Amino acid sequence: MSEVDRAVPQKISSAVDSCRLRNKSHSLIPGGAHTYAKGDDQFPERAPAFIVRGKGCHVWDLDGNEFIEYGMGLRSVTLGHAFGPVVDAAYQQMQLGSNFTRPATIEVDYAEELLSVLPNAEMVKFAKNGSDVTTAAVKLARAYTGRDLVAICSDHPFFSVDDWFIGKTNMNAGIPRAIQDLTVSFRFNNIESVNELFAKYSGEIACVILEPATAEEPKDNFLGKLKQLCEANGSLLILDETITGFRWHLSGAQAIYGVVPDLSTFGKGMGNGFAIAALAGKREIMRLGGLEHERERVFLLSTTHGAEAHSLAAARETLNVYRVCRVVEHLYRQGDRLRKGLDARIQDHGLAPYVEIQGQASNLIYVTKNPEGERSQSYRTLFLQELIRRGIIAPSFVVSFSHSDQDIDRTIEAVDEALAVYAKACEEGVEKYLEGRAVKPVNRRYN
Repeated sequence: MSEVDRAVPQKISSAVDSCRLRNKSHSLIPGGAHTYAKGDDQFPERAPAFIVRGKGCHVWDLDGNEFIEYGMGLRSVTLGHAFGPVVDAAYQQMQLGSNFTRPATIEVDYAEELLSVLPNAEMVKFAKNGSDVTTAAVKLARAYTGRDLVAICSDHPFFSVDDWFIGKTNMNAGIPRAIQDLTVSFRFNNIESVNELFAKYSGEIACVILEPATAEEPKDNFLGKLKQLCEANGSLLILDETITGFRWHLSGAQAIYGVVPDLSTFGKGMGNGFAIAALAGKREIMRLGGLEHERERVFLLSTTHGAEAHSLAAARETLNVYRVCRVVEHLYRQGDRLRKGLDARIQDHGLAPYVEIQGQASNLIYVTKNPEGERSQSYRTLFLQELIRRGIIAPSFVVSFSHSDQDIDRTIEAVDEALAVYAKACEEGVEKYLEGRAVKPVNRRYN
């Protein structure tokens, strides 16, 4: 046994209960989970099979193992698991009822409060997830412009579960070619690729949809130029802020980059894990989904649970905590502390060419490469595996308001140890250290 192997604490048990429940889940649920990003194929075989509870940024699995978590419910839990004030607000509202035959007053109250921090929007419609609101935005744009084509940014990984987007991925089984052909694509930070689309499909593009930023920042006024092109060609600009909203800035990334979209979508961090999303935008466009216009009616969003009262109460309290506690500033501060520590350890192990920390401090991700300098799922799996052995679940390094200095320091220590294994694998081969199969991309044609 090598010195690296002897240094690794064997913390994770392999309880029979977890194995049995995993098999049962796959027999009852396609893929064993309700979100592809949580599936077994996205984590190493050593990963905890099921989470039982969470508090702050710590979670406990079925076998009783405790972990510091990053990613936090696919970035939806920005304050922390079971965050007291948010849970209390939802509980108080549940005692008053969660769903009625007519609108609840909290729908108006929260709409007003949310729009007060979204200066580029005049009306809002609530739903339960990001796919609902991006699809509603696309439909609204088509109705407003009378056009059919949608232009998506091909560099951004996900916009919706619906056919207009999934049809352009490798996982497009069951989606008619006619629908696939209604979506065209461009490249981020490549304004010429957008120019080419407008030239090729003159008068046909209803909207352009993209995230304002990911790990790659907009350059050379890309978003401003994009807005000008949309205006010149009669198309709407839709910013998908499902991730960037409430992480980049309280008013969204659009406030940082100085761009005013026609429509914006928000989700993830709105309700600290409670199901809530929003489509917000200009009154002239949004009103087509309402009753006060003379044009054809648009079936915009009509969801039984879209304005579920306790989720709105959770979202209201989340917004209040953001304002009072300066949450976004905390995310940047802790993310910056984490990035500096990780970068230093990567340098110490001579792994700078192979492991890279990317993105805004409030939304860090990492890239893993093999000794040839190519992105590698096997090395990603190894890194995940070694972090999990040390009590860290980190499909990304996305922090929350609950990540303390102690949590960050403990994580840096665990990464340091995991990188020692990574360095050994670069020298001796990843197969020697990887337990089981490698993780796989979600959007692939075959299992």
